[in-house]
Amino acid sequence: MHDLSGKTILITGAARGIGAETARQAVAAGANVVIADVLDDDGKALAAELGAPAVYQHLDVTSELDWVTALAAACEAFGGTVVDGLVNNAGISTGELLANESVEHFRKVIDINLVGVFLGMRTFIPALKQAGGGSIVNVSSAAGLMGLALTGSYGASKWAVRGMSKVAAIENGTDRIRVNSVHPGMTYTPMTAQVGIRQGEGGYPNTPMGRVGEAGEIAAAIVFLLSDAAAYITGAELAVDGGWTAGPTVKYVMGQ
Repeated sequence: MHDLSGKTILITGAARGIGAETARQAVAAGANVVIADVLDDDGKALAAELGAPAVYQHLDVTSELDWVTALAAACEAFGGTVVDGLVNNAGISTGELLANESVEHFRKVIDINLVGVFLGMRTFIPALKQAGGGSIVNVSSAAGLMGLALTGSYGASKWAVRGMSKVAAIENGTDRIRVNSVHPGMTYTPMTAQVGIRQGEGGYPNTPMGRVGEAGEIAAAIVFLLSDAAAYITGAELAVDGGWTAGPTVKYVMGQ
């Protein structure tokens, strides 16, 4: 378990899925966590589950005002005046051919998945500078490392998050603000369960490991990057995808 004792972390899209599991693991590692989402009932329930180290904050990541309010709430929630980390996890997906996607839907995905990350970093970077440094983890996707059919707007947003993370890492390194991106592969969450994927060995033969990821496995990578164990890691892109982006899946048998 990586130590986050005394750190205050805000996590977007934290009411369920990868965000919720990240909140659980961060609290277990000693952090105070602001659970930020638009799913108010789920978010409040998770905060109640986690107890005193967690609070819920309504946050529409496309709203500049909501971001300002969320930062103020994070700074005040646990008796301190600074924040130590930000996880930009909120996002929505797509599932149709690029040529069939509407302009309205494309813009909606970009607004949440990309502009939301931009607003989060723009809001939190000055606060992290004031704190003497910190960690930002932007959740991209395997779709931000390779081309995937049926992910037009989603893929575009996740490639952009990957690139924007590197820009922010370069610009803020001397201020001891680390910025990294995490790239989950197919992971079992409420968002992906609706497409029919199943958990367990053999459930996803497209990956070398032959299964989908679990939210806890992605969360563990995020918590690592938030912690001081990753003190010399910035501008990195960490694929947590069972080898999916390593290349075409070919069955290898020893001796053949």
